[in-house]
Amino acid sequence: MPKVKVARKSTSIDMTAMCDVAFLLLSFFILTTKFKPSEALAVVTPNSVSSKAAPENDVVLLTIDKDGKVYLSVSDKNTSEKRAIIDAISTSKSLNLTAAQKAAFARANSYVGVPFSQLGGLLSTPTDDIKKIKMDGIPVTDTLNNQLVDWLLAAKTAFEGKKMEILVKGDNNSKYPSFQGVINALKKNDLLKFQMVTNPEAAPVGSELYRLNLEKKAAGK
Repeated sequence: MPKVKVARKSTSIDMTAMCDVAFLLLSFFILTTKFKPSEALAVVTPNSVSSKAAPENDVVLLTIDKDGKVYLSVSDKNTSEKRAIIDAISTSKSLNLTAAQKAAFARANSYVGVPFSQLGGLLSTPTDDIKKIKMDGIPVTDTLNNQLVDWLLAAKTAFEGKKMEILVKGDNNSKYPSFQGVINALKKNDLLKFQMVTNPEAAPVGSELYRLNLEKKAAGK
């Protein structure tokens, strides 16, 4: 008997429901995504093959720009530590900072890069005008007036009982005397462990680190 041929019919799939779901998911991710805020201080860091991510909390960041100026900032979530630091500086240096000035130091994305004599004026400046100010940097190159020593002492006291992460972020063209001043301030406070912030890059092909990374990937680590 001859075989009965089944008539071929075109397959049609209604994608309407799937498209609706896709757009709903896309809208959800767009609305809930938090974009990384722009950096208050833009520096071009040197490259390294380290893949270790920098911590985000309990951080004291020391930034050295291309002109060798030094700035200090504290991670935004450490509001109580920020208040303790600025209280200590105000008292120890007899600055008599107001409550509003102290609150300015504790606000998000705040940083200081001026001598103590200019600190009150800086903290009185509206947030939108901070970037317009040409700061002189925290004095560090004069061994008799390394003001970063006082800032680090205040930070060390404020973070007592907690692990304080110290990050040093220097521009590729930053001046060595400024870096040496930062190191001296750390030493005077017996803060001998810190991390350098760099721009991560892939390990050179054929290097020992490249081989180790391949072995880790093969082992599923």
